[in-house]
Amino acid sequence: MSASLHEFALTALRLCAWLVLLTAVFVPLERWFGAHHTRVSRRELLHNVAYYVISSLVPILVLSVPVALLAAAAGHVVPRALLAAVQDLPALARVALAFVVGEIGVYWGHRLSHELPWLWRFHALHHSTEHMHFLANTRTHPVDMVVTRLCGLVPLYLLGLAAPSVAGSGLPVALTLVGLAWGFFIHANLRWRLGPLEWLVTTPAFHHWHHSRHDHINRNYASTLPVLDRLFGSHYLPRHWPAEYGTDTPQPATLAGQLLDPLAPAPAPATNER
Repeated sequence: MSASLHEFALTALRLCAWLVLLTAVFVPLERWFGAHHTRVSRRELLHNVAYYVISSLVPILVLSVPVALLAAAAGHVVPRALLAAVQDLPALARVALAFVVGEIGVYWGHRLSHELPWLWRFHALHHSTEHMHFLANTRTHPVDMVVTRLCGLVPLYLLGLAAPSVAGSGLPVALTLVGLAWGFFIHANLRWRLGPLEWLVTTPAFHHWHHSRHDHINRNYASTLPVLDRLFGSHYLPRHWPAEYGTDTPQPATLAGQLLDPLAPAPAPATNER
């Protein structure tokens, strides 16, 4: 019991330290370089802090079992020759391949969360913020986060890029941390444009269009590699900024309602009676 309490205390301390660091970095940057200067409501800020804790703890509690099962299944499915070929790759090549494969998985997991109505019920919460800022990155329903994260992890295991027997199997953790850190940046209220680098990496301008309220909400799905949106026909990045953010999908006002509402059965479609 004491060990569990000690681990919980360390986790809570790390979460607080990271939140303080993120706040110290992004709050001044958003004040000085913000694309829009609109105050976020206290309710939304409190909700985002709660989602920050939830999104930090849920992967540890929920993903450990399916990832362990996936690793065990992959050991029987993945050909030994493929595992051997992966092990023979230079470390840098293995990291690069894992990064690209994971990003493709996350891209399609994200895109499906827009295109499949039952997944959109969970993902709509992430689009409900009407004022972009760094903590909007954490505003994610646990189901949505788990589905998207699994879409990025499954191909890594099935292709032998991550498994207990594969050197460098810590790559999923490292890539997830990099993706999370970049997520705070691309959600931030920053008017920076990075010129030619915008062909190579996602930016706040790129991701802000994904959060625009109407016309372009189904564009710019990539988390770090915009080339994926170019390849799959979903890229959009003009020189100006969106005029409005958010979604027309109604969201409950309370935190509990936001978490529970997508779990309720979807209402039956209306029928025309004569």
